[in-house]
Amino acid sequence: MASRNTTRKESQGLLLNRFEIGKLLGHGTFAKVYVARNVQTNENVAIKVIDKEQILKGGLIHHIKREISILRRVRHPNIVQLFEVMATKSKIFFVMEYVKGGELFSKVAKGRLKEEIARKYFQQLISAVGFCHARGVFHRDLKPENILLDEDGDLKVSDFGLSAISEQIRGDGLFHTFCGTPAYVAPEVLGRKGYDAAKVDLWSCGIILFVLMAGYLPFHDQNIMVMYKKIYKGEFRCPRWFSPELTRLLSRLLDTNPHTRITIPEIMSNRWFKKGFKHIKFYVEDDKVCSVKDDEEDDIDYSSDTSVSESESEMEIRRRQSNLPRPASLNAFDIISMSSGFDLSGLFEERGEHSRFVSRAPVSSVISKLEEIAKVVKFNVRKKDCSVSLEGSREGVKGPLTIAVEIFELTPSLRVVEVKKKAGDRGEYDEFVNRELRPGLRNLMLMESAESSNLPSDTE
Repeated sequence: MASRNTTRKESQGLLLNRFEIGKLLGHGTFAKVYVARNVQTNENVAIKVIDKEQILKGGLIHHIKREISILRRVRHPNIVQLFEVMATKSKIFFVMEYVKGGELFSKVAKGRLKEEIARKYFQQLISAVGFCHARGVFHRDLKPENILLDEDGDLKVSDFGLSAISEQIRGDGLFHTFCGTPAYVAPEVLGRKGYDAAKVDLWSCGIILFVLMAGYLPFHDQNIMVMYKKIYKGEFRCPRWFSPELTRLLSRLLDTNPHTRITIPEIMSNRWFKKGFKHIKFYVEDDKVCSVKDDEEDDIDYSSDTSVSESESEMEIRRRQSNLPRPASLNAFDIISMSSGFDLSGLFEERGEHSRFVSRAPVSSVISKLEEIAKVVKFNVRKKDCSVSLEGSREGVKGPLTIAVEIFELTPSLRVVEVKKKAGDRGEYDEFVNRELRPGLRNLMLMESAESSNLPSDTE
């Protein structure tokens, strides 16, 4: 009886019946952030609690919607993930990744970092910022207080509250909103004549790199107007322990002229930056970002070589066929749920962000054909039983295009192949399906004229 009462009491103390709220991590004008435990999975998350009434009074509801949109657009291993958004009558809840290592600011406050550590953080910062810019997202408030460290010592960019998206750019191609933290703000923002937000982010990255290596700010003064004058002139001095390569890189990052300031491709090819740099490999699965560790790479086909001969290909198919598990069978209820009402033609039509077709080809042939298509367009392939994930370019508009293909058994001789967009831009998905996937799989599809006769009868 006591245990039942305890369980009831615990459930009453849970947020939305799932989260056990822990200590307060931080707070701002409109929101508080708590650590919480998901009682179903036992995982820790951070929950940002926003007061609806204050948001409505401040006219910031559009601002909150934009932040949600941005966080869904920029899913990357070096960016804090948004898992879900929930709401009650009075509150809005952002359920986010909990990054337990604290702020980068706390680490720098203890003193300057070793060069290799500072370089690793800067490499991860540029990877995250470049990813955002490729998707039309500009942070506009990059500083060590908005950069977190996880338990593995990896960097996570957070707080996209002041971020902007390319859709907000005015007719002159520039942003005009004054924002950012004084010590990290670029000179062109101070000029109030419009600015390129990508170049503004890179200036802030330059300030961060200087702080990591020096332990203090390049432009600083107790009087904020004097500090602004220093920023506007761009006059700073590197400490004697900075290498010539680093000094040159900083002079390009902290160039007061945004037109000649270094770009991300130029940073990526810089000698100081490239030392020990590893391109981040990741994929999106079940709406979560999953990093590819070095020991995982054997399971993924990153090759773009299409020179396998037909005989080799056939041998490979036979080899795989013996190892592949049998696909899940579909019963009548599955078939009806996949179709539009009782109209089975829904099985053969493209509907929004998914499509299906029926094939007589064995599972191994379907998977082999998918791998061929992926190699031609340089997509990565991830396989698990009768499911295949095709992972596209990291330069997509809304993150990497990821397509899931699942194979089901309709009868012993017929299979249903279901294709779904898991992540990325709808336009990119449509283009890939129409230009590459559908033509590549056409030979495996049953002809439309034969579809009705090939469907199983009542006795099958």
